[in-house]
Amino acid sequence: MNTPLETATLHPLDLPAMEIASGIRRSLFTSESVVAESLRRAKAVCETLNPFTVIREDQALEAARAADRAVARGEAVGPLHGVPFAAKDLTPTAGDLTTLGSWTKGDWVPGETALCIRRLQAAGAILMGKTTTPEFAFASFTSSPRWGVTRNPWNPARTSGGSSGGSAVAVATGVVPLAEGTDMGGSVRIPAAFCGTVGLKPSLGRIPMTILPSVFDNISHFGPLARTVGDAIAFMETTCGPSDEDISSLPIGFVSQVARNGNLEGKRFALSMDLGYYRIQPEVEQVILAAAEELRGAGAIVDEVPMHWTRSVNDEWFDLWCVFMSGFFGETIAEYREKMDPAIVAAIERGLSMNATAYKRVELLRTSMWRNMAKLFESYDALLCPTCAITAPLASECDDDYVGTDADGRFVGLDMTCPFNMLPQLPALSLPVGLATNGLPVGLQIVGRRFADEHVLAMGAALEARLAVPRLPAP
Repeated sequence: MNTPLETATLHPLDLPAMEIASGIRRSLFTSESVVAESLRRAKAVCETLNPFTVIREDQALEAARAADRAVARGEAVGPLHGVPFAAKDLTPTAGDLTTLGSWTKGDWVPGETALCIRRLQAAGAILMGKTTTPEFAFASFTSSPRWGVTRNPWNPARTSGGSSGGSAVAVATGVVPLAEGTDMGGSVRIPAAFCGTVGLKPSLGRIPMTILPSVFDNISHFGPLARTVGDAIAFMETTCGPSDEDISSLPIGFVSQVARNGNLEGKRFALSMDLGYYRIQPEVEQVILAAAEELRGAGAIVDEVPMHWTRSVNDEWFDLWCVFMSGFFGETIAEYREKMDPAIVAAIERGLSMNATAYKRVELLRTSMWRNMAKLFESYDALLCPTCAITAPLASECDDDYVGTDADGRFVGLDMTCPFNMLPQLPALSLPVGLATNGLPVGLQIVGRRFADEHVLAMGAALEARLAVPRLPAP
C-alpha cells in the first residue's frame, strides 16, 4: 500500500483515513494541510456536482490547527486524529444549518450533535461540511426543493443516487476519505453503487440511531460511505457500541481484528442476480459475474441460487416507508405543502390512509423473507446480488420512473437494497466491483448473517484487494 513517503504524486488526503491519521501523528504532514485540501476540493466540486449544503471552512481549519498543536505537544490522540469527514444534512450537528433537505425546518441550527458524529469527533475526525440529501431522505435521487440536484461525478448528467448522495459524491471525488450516511431503504448503498464508493448498512443496533423522533423504528441505520473497506471499518470501529440514547442499540462492540483479517479461501457465497423478480441491466450483470469469478479465483465457492421473492417485497417496504413519513413528518403538509416535494406529500398522505392491520401484516412477509435467508445461511456465508439493477439513471428522472413491470413480468426497479431493510439485522455491504460498458460504476451487494458486520467487511476487503477498480482523479 502506498505511503506518503513512497508516492510523491499522492496528496496525503488521497490516503486511507487511518494512514492520514498516522501521517499526522508522525508529523509527516499536518492536519491543516489535509483539511485545507479537503476544503479546496469541496469548493471545486460544488461548482458542478452540488454535494454540500454547508462547508465549515473556519471551524474545520481551526480544529485542524488544534489537532496539529496536540501532536506538537505529544498528547495522546484518537485513531482518526486530524482526518476530515462529512456528515449528512439529515443529521444534527451543533452550530450548523441543518435542513433535512427541506424548507419545513426553516434555518434550524441545532444545539446538540448526534451521537454518531460525536463519536467520530471524539476519535479526532474533523467535520468539514454537511452533505445534500433529498427532502427527509425520502428518495433514491438526491434532489430537493431547497438544495436542487446533486450530480454523479462519473457523469454529471446522471444522478448521484440517494438519499446520502452528497456524502457519496464527497467521498468519490476525494474531498473526504469517509462520510456519514443514513439508510432506511438503501440510502447509503444506492449512492455508493452509483458513485463507486463503499457503503455499508450495518446490522440494526450496531450504531445507535438517535436522530429520529422514535427509538423504536426498525428500518433505520447510520452507515459509512468510504473510499475503501478499510475506511468503512475505521468508521465502524469508532461509531459502534451501545448507548442509552438508543434503547435498541446492541450491547456489543466492534471486533476490529475480525474485520481486518479477511480470507476468501473456502468461503461459500450464494449468488442471486435478480432476487427472483428484478430486471437486471445486462451491463450490470456482466460486471457482477466478473466479480463472482474473482471470488472463485480466490478459492471461494460461488453458487447461483434461485430466490423466490416477488415485487411484493418492495411494495410492502414502501408501505412501511410511507407510514414512517406520515408518522414523523405528517404535520408538515398543512403549512408547507406548496414548498415540499410532491412525492413526499403523496407518501405522507398514503401513510396517513394506511390500515393499521395491513401495516402489521407486513411482518408476515418479513418473517417469510427471514426464514428464506436463515435457510440459505445454513449452507452459505453470504448472499451476493447487485446493489442496483441498473447503473446511475439520468438526474432528470425520479423514483416514479422505476416502479413498472416489463413484458416478461420483471420488476423494473432501480435499487435492490430495500429488501434488506425489511431484514434490518442483516448487514449489507455495497462494494464497487468495476465499471459497466457505459463507464458508470457497479456495486456488488454482500449480505451477511445477522449481526456479522465484521465478517461481511472482511469478505469485502479481501475481494477489494483482488480488484483494480478505477477511481476518479481529485478535482
